[in-house]
Amino acid sequence: MDAVVLVGGFGTRLRPLTLTRPKQMLPVVDRPMIEHVVGRLGEQGITRAVLSLGYRPDAFETAYPQRRCAGVELFYAVEPEPLDTAGAIAFAARMAGVQETFIAVNGDVINRFPLDDLLALHRGAEARATIALAPVPDPSRFGVVVCDHDGRVQEFVEKPPADEAPSNQISVGIYALEPSALDSVAEGARASIEREVFPTLVEGGGMYAVAWDGFWVDAGTPETYLEVQQALSDGGWTHPLAEVASDATVEGSIVMEGSVVGSGASVTDSALLPGARVGREAVVERSIVGYGAEIGAGACLRDLSVVGDNTVIPPAADLSGERVPRPD
Repeated sequence: MDAVVLVGGFGTRLRPLTLTRPKQMLPVVDRPMIEHVVGRLGEQGITRAVLSLGYRPDAFETAYPQRRCAGVELFYAVEPEPLDTAGAIAFAARMAGVQETFIAVNGDVINRFPLDDLLALHRGAEARATIALAPVPDPSRFGVVVCDHDGRVQEFVEKPPADEAPSNQISVGIYALEPSALDSVAEGARASIEREVFPTLVEGGGMYAVAWDGFWVDAGTPETYLEVQQALSDGGWTHPLAEVASDATVEGSIVMEGSVVGSGASVTDSALLPGARVGREAVVERSIVGYGAEIGAGACLRDLSVVGDNTVIPPAADLSGERVPRPD
């Protein structure tokens, strides 16, 4: 079975980390994010992942020149221009010659969702599209999905007031699709699967959903990027080739290959990407330090500060919720 993996976005929510690479090539613990996503698909029987590429496709082609990732065959479909979700899925599926039921996923969603459950309902109901749902505590921040007792989708309700929400279930960006579900998307056209394709399928009664309450993280923001790091490392991990001073403190953090934590420094609930350096007596709390970046002695980073690749933070600097360099 094929899967189309959407990896063409600019990753604006994670800038400046994504100024030099797609977000799916950012490391999550010990490997790029894309390997977690594709590897999970491969574990569940996907034999070919069609990467829908847009921003910096060369990063994927360079990393996987043999067109294999986590044991799964890759097919590269490079959009000529941004086509939005439905346009990108349709373009990639057609370019790869997908002619049977396939899976489509957002490339920044790391999850443990069982595809067998999705496909069983999809095939049993002879659906054109079946989507994975998960509950959220505050449905007013999302578009919620309302289904009948058989799983048939009745409607989508965008950001309902919390006390009026007809559901607390939202789409997590994992779909089983028939190629015909995208017939309404013209060749090379820009279209949204959430706003254009799915409402049409609901009207025709051909759309279903599976509710599931398990692990999934949209790792596309600094907060969730840190969340998935901690979840997959059981609360923290230090690479064998990282260097942490004997009197430094590292708690709940990911310290990647080649990183250095200096004497008396403290790193808490944070991620140090490969080659990052934290100076003597510096404090890094709930923040992300990019490739080769340097945090000066006595500096303090906190509250989801993000430091881009090879950036130098001066000694004794105090950053709270800042991004350096500032994204334009």
